[in-house]
Amino acid sequence: MKNIKAFYPHLLVVVGFILVSLFYFYPVLKGEKIFQSDIVQYTGMAKEQIDFRKETGEEPYWTNSAFGGMPTYQLGAKYPNDVIGMLDDALRFLPRPADYLFLYFLGFYVLLMVLKVDPLKAFFGALAFGLSTYLIIILGVGHNAKAHAIAYMPMVVAGVLLVFQRKYIAGGLLTMIAAALEINANHFQMTYYLLLLLAIIGVYYVVIAIKNKEFKELGKIFGVFAIAGILAIGANATNLMATSEYAKFSTRNNSELTFNPDGSPKTDSNAMSYDYITEYSYGVAESLNLIAPGLFGGSNNENLGIESETYQNFVAQGYPADQVQGFVEHAPAYWGSQPIVAAPAYIGVVVFFLFVMAFFVEKRNIKYLFLAGAVFSLLLSWGKNFNILTDFFINYVPLYDKFRAVSSIQVILELCVPALAIVGLYQFFKQDEKAKWNALWKSGAITFGLLVVLFLIKGMFNFSSANDAMYAQAYGDEFIRTLKLDREALYTSDVLRSMLFVGLTFAVLFLFVKNMMKETTAIILVGVLMVFDLFMVDKRYVNNNPDQFKSAREVDMPFEPTEADQRILADTTHFRVFEVEGGMSSARTSFFHKSIGGYHAAKPRRMQQLFDYQIAKNNVRVLNMLNVKYVIQSDENGQKLALQNPAANGNAWFVEEIKLVKSANEEMKALDTLDTKRVAIFRTIDATKYLKAPALPISNLEYEKDSISSINLVSYKPNHLKYVSNNSNEGFAVFSEMYYQNGWKATIDGKDAQILNVNYVLRGLQIPAGKHTIEFKFEPEVVKTGSTIALISSIGMLLLIGAGVYFENKKKV
Repeated sequence: MKNIKAFYPHLLVVVGFILVSLFYFYPVLKGEKIFQSDIVQYTGMAKEQIDFRKETGEEPYWTNSAFGGMPTYQLGAKYPNDVIGMLDDALRFLPRPADYLFLYFLGFYVLLMVLKVDPLKAFFGALAFGLSTYLIIILGVGHNAKAHAIAYMPMVVAGVLLVFQRKYIAGGLLTMIAAALEINANHFQMTYYLLLLLAIIGVYYVVIAIKNKEFKELGKIFGVFAIAGILAIGANATNLMATSEYAKFSTRNNSELTFNPDGSPKTDSNAMSYDYITEYSYGVAESLNLIAPGLFGGSNNENLGIESETYQNFVAQGYPADQVQGFVEHAPAYWGSQPIVAAPAYIGVVVFFLFVMAFFVEKRNIKYLFLAGAVFSLLLSWGKNFNILTDFFINYVPLYDKFRAVSSIQVILELCVPALAIVGLYQFFKQDEKAKWNALWKSGAITFGLLVVLFLIKGMFNFSSANDAMYAQAYGDEFIRTLKLDREALYTSDVLRSMLFVGLTFAVLFLFVKNMMKETTAIILVGVLMVFDLFMVDKRYVNNNPDQFKSAREVDMPFEPTEADQRILADTTHFRVFEVEGGMSSARTSFFHKSIGGYHAAKPRRMQQLFDYQIAKNNVRVLNMLNVKYVIQSDENGQKLALQNPAANGNAWFVEEIKLVKSANEEMKALDTLDTKRVAIFRTIDATKYLKAPALPISNLEYEKDSISSINLVSYKPNHLKYVSNNSNEGFAVFSEMYYQNGWKATIDGKDAQILNVNYVLRGLQIPAGKHTIEFKFEPEVVKTGSTIALISSIGMLLLIGAGVYFENKKKV
């Protein structure tokens, strides 16, 4: 009975998390959904996949609606034997995005329990972590996978700390389950950053163990981590293997081309350039946003209000008040160095105050580990603004150059600072009166002193943005002058705001130290101040207004077909569409049609290159070979028009000649002038192997093409295409389908045939004379193999959990 009663506080905490999550996003209770910009793009990309799943109950693993064709491994594909996915679904039982907010709270609460914080303080600490402005804004814009991965980070850290504390069973099981959930979240950049934090923690404990000659214990620790890691990875084998396979096909892998689209030689072969990796680098001074949100203007979409200088200036010039109000509600107030900022990475000034206090009351060395993690992530978040460290990591640390937006590594800081802050709050109440007073005035002096310095150095800043010249051209110099005044006012008001919250927190703790307030009252008041501080800043950027929460139908069907779309949809044949304005970076077209564009962080590399080197230069022959039958363009009035391309090559065609080239460079350059209807390009190195070509050197291979030869698509599914060909001679056919080395299998009259990579991105087949049935099926071996590994690993996890629970209970008897 005592054991059951011990769970009551935790149960109340969980209920509290549920209520807060639903309160913050209360429109979900009315059936509304948050309108997330990135999820809108995902909806467009995944439309064909989702529709196929609903119609057939099967998973296609391939879509032809984006980038001409790509695997759906990174588009929400569902895999067999995904036991961890089922567990994750059970934990995310609330409506989205309240489910992710609940996960933030729950994961951080587990960490604070491991750090031996009592439930009441841990409750408020978990709320402070979950309401950290960056974690809220990523829910607003739709970075769901990132939020998902961040939510499980604290739980993984908790498990690792338990193992290092020699609690092998509890720590091992928690590490195993949390790591499996973390990997399942499928945001490898966040998981990679977590590993960097774990490396810091691991190095410290390993050094201590070696110093104390605890080699036997060290062996046990490594053994526990090995088993937990292997099973966590194994349970996610399908996704990991599929992602690894696709990564080689994507823009995250190094390019084969050694020249740029303008013809100049490439200076490096990295998949992503240094500028692209570091484009989003946090400014050094801008990092002070962590304790005063409006220092650098907040966001590119800031609500300045009707009291602002900008509003008053426009109204004075005679602009309608309602139009001006609409403008100042979305003003470009941000003046930092990053291209776009949706919100400052504000962790809360009360949290920072308690973080400083921890160094005066916490005796355990864990404080230095969290400090090291926070400082390390802060320095790396500066990116090109601290290039000594950034260059080292890009050049020498494995996989670091595979991720962009280096500023997002601040998520480690946003974990470490609140964790240590709540530990500091917990330890503060355990000190004697003298120690409490010493910690209080020192932490207050440091925090308040820093804010005073920020207030005094305001004159050092000019509040100018790199984009101001563009705004001046559009709105005039007077607009820039008033905008700078508003930026300065926001700076001043938020520094004063932070001073107020520090002062109130100091006052509450002072009253407690002087025995003028009870401990529970002081804890609740500090917790409320901490949460209210963050809540009010969060509401500036993610709130419950109609702009952000819409009906379920509007969110599920975010695009309305234009007249151009409707005209194209009336054509029931199979073809592709190119929307000029969207280019390769919009999923709107994918929602309605089979598009050669799309929206994805890891696009198919060769298709992106085809766009950069050919389509962007208006090479119509390349559009023809991609079977682009319609081009969507806007007229001078912004009306979208569907322009039919009568020269599109069709779904497949026989060619008269194969031109052999030696390299990717030659293949790309050959497309400049290639008659794609008559000639195909193929690599010389494969010619003798697959095409029975004569001894090399040879420049081309010729085929006799019957004037009435034909090859037609007679059945279409995204993962199964059927053609009928008729040709009196042996021929070579090119298919306007994306070549993908793994998973696609071809048969001619039921017999296996070799799919060849031609024209840089397409498929080709050698076809015998006569009439034949040709089929392409996507049956990825990686899914079959991965699913088997996942099943075995999941069974192993369940057996270990059962054994762990048994032995833990046995120890208590």
